[in-house]
Amino acid sequence: MTYRVLQLLLTLLLVPTIAPPASAADPCPLLRAQTQAPDTATRIAAIACDEHQLWYRPFIDRDGRLAGSTVREAEAALLANGEQAWRRVAGYWRDSGQLVAAAGRPGAGECAYAATSTGGSPECRAFVVDTPWSATFVSWVLQRARLRGFQGSPSHVSYVRTAYRDPQASAYRVADPRAVRPAAGDLLCSVRASAHIFGFGGLASLLAGSDEGLGMHCDIVAAVDPQRDGTAYLVGGNVLDGVTMRLLPLTPGGQFRDLPQRALDDAACSPDAPAACNANRQDWAVLLQLRPAAELATLAPAPPMRTDGAQPPSATGCCVICIVGAGVPRCPSPAAGVAPVR
Repeated sequence: MTYRVLQLLLTLLLVPTIAPPASAADPCPLLRAQTQAPDTATRIAAIACDEHQLWYRPFIDRDGRLAGSTVREAEAALLANGEQAWRRVAGYWRDSGQLVAAAGRPGAGECAYAATSTGGSPECRAFVVDTPWSATFVSWVLQRARLRGFQGSPSHVSYVRTAYRDPQASAYRVADPRAVRPAAGDLLCSVRASAHIFGFGGLASLLAGSDEGLGMHCDIVAAVDPQRDGTAYLVGGNVLDGVTMRLLPLTPGGQFRDLPQRALDDAACSPDAPAACNANRQDWAVLLQLRPAAELATLAPAPPMRTDGAQPPSATGCCVICIVGAGVPRCPSPAAGVAPVR
C-alpha cells in the first residue's frame, strides 16, 4: 500500500460521519393500542390514532400535499374494521350526543339508527355529506377519552370560546400557536373565513366581545418529536372527506416551525400555480393546550358515550326519533330554517 493511499484512508476514518436527516415515522400504529392508558393525553392521542388507522391512514405531508386517501365519507366502501365509511361518521354524531344539535337538518333523524339499519339510508348519507363533522369528530374522541371539563359541540368555536372565557372550568387553555410548544392531547385550530384573517389576536378579540358563530377547524395533536424527526403529527376529522393525519415541522425546541399562514391575496391552487397548493396553509389562530392531570382531576366528569344506537332526548326534554314506551314526548316540527353547524 502506497503512502498516499494510506494517508487517504486515515483521512476518511478521521472525518466524522454525517447522518442523513431522519424521515418521519407515523406514531399511530403503536399509539393506537393505548386507548385505555391511565394518562388522559395518551388516551386522546391513541383514540385519534386508532380512528386514523381505520381510514387507511390518509395524510397531508409537511409540504401540504395530500397522500394516501382511500375511502371517503359518503362511500359504502368498508373501513379497516369492516364498517361502511358513512355509517362510521353517523356514529360520531350519534355516540357523542351531537346529533341532537343538528336535529332540524334533513337526514339527521335517520342517522340516529344508521348503525342498526339494514338499508342504505340515503337521507343519512346526504346528512353526512352536507353537514361538516370535524367538531363532532373532536367531541367524539375527547368524550371517548373521558376528558373531564370538556363540553362537546358540533361547532369548534363553541369549545374554543369556553376555553377563552372560562379557563378554570375548561380542560383547555388558549395560547398563540406560534409562541408555545404543542403536546399530545392539544388542539390546533384555524379559522375558515374567506374574507378575513384573524390570527391569535383577532380571534381573541372576537371571543371576548361576541357570541356569534365562526367557521373553524381543529386537529388533535397525537405526537410531537422535535429531536428525532422534527415533526408534529395531528389527526382531524372531515379533512379531505375522511379522518386524516397532518404533518407539521417543528423547531429543535419543539415549537411549530414557520406555520404556513393563509393570506387574502393567496393565488388559487391550480396546475398553473402548484406552489399555491398547500393544505397546511391556514389561518392558524389558537392552540388549545390540555391542562395538567392534577388540574383535570378537579373538573366535571365527561358525559358517557352513547352506544345503544338511539338518539337521546333533546335539551328541551322531547325526542325527535322517539322510542315507544320511553315516556318522552315528541318534539314539535322545527320552524323553517336550520341553525348552522360548523
